Amino acid sequence: MRDIPKDVTMSVRDPFDLTGRVAIITGGAGLLGAKHAEAVAEMGGIPVLLDLRADVVTARTEELAAAYGVQAMGLCADVTVPEAIEEALAKTLSAFGRVDILINNAMHDPKVEAGGQTGAHWSRVEGFPLDLWEQDLATGLTGAFVCSQIIGSELARRGKGVILNIASDLSIIAPDQRIYAREGVEADRQPVKPVTYSVVKAGLIGLTRYLATYWAQQNVRVNALSPGGVFDHQPEAFVTKLTNLIPMGRMATRGEYQGAVIFLCSDASAYMTGQNVVMDGGRSVW
Repeated sequence: MRDIPKDVTMSVRDPFDLTGRVAIITGGAGLLGAKHAEAVAEMGGIPVLLDLRADVVTARTEELAAAYGVQAMGLCADVTVPEAIEEALAKTLSAFGRVDILINNAMHDPKVEAGGQTGAHWSRVEGFPLDLWEQDLATGLTGAFVCSQIIGSELARRGKGVILNIASDLSIIAPDQRIYAREGVEADRQPVKPVTYSVVKAGLIGLTRYLATYWAQQNVRVNALSPGGVFDHQPEAFVTKLTNLIPMGRMATRGEYQGAVIFLCSDASAYMTGQNVVMDGGRSVW
């Protein structure tokens, strides 16, 4: 049994401070990944962005450094390739001498709108392409495991750290396929949210709980954040259907998850591990 930490009088703001802490963020140049990085930077941390798109990740890193006056680094890396993650970790340790946080955010998420309209829609279970199944699971789930295995092992070796897995409200509820339905399209041609999205996000919750207990004695905390839908100029009909399922009556903005990310990555959540924080405007309550 470990000793209970002594209570220390401090400002309520202090536990949220990430000054000097290094956070590796996969999918760091994406829609939410970039916002996670901004939050880390604003709280004094050092964001290390991993992304497949070299030009985009470089641009995002330069923007962060200029906007927040902090060190930042962008690396081109494939989360499904262990050697690439080992190299990214080595470069991070060489540049900053430490790593404190891993945010598993990378995800391959094919849009329902993609593909033609001849025959059954590609997203339907009956004809879902096996190669797409493998690609989606490789990036979203295997990639999270590979990064946790390699970077999490370094956190465990250091005796302290945080892993945050970005899941989804669809980790705990099924997608309502009615919001993807199109007028005048036969039932077997209707697009649906791909099965892989739910499988990956539910799998991340299992990975979260497993690692939370596996590395508990090494003081590595592992939690998940399950966001709801983020508004990104989707078609009006889709937005209307989705918001009708949300008690708060709207989708989230890109920046609304930043507070939760900082809470889960900082000492503010020091007595919290193995949990899934659902932040979906109340959708999963109905």
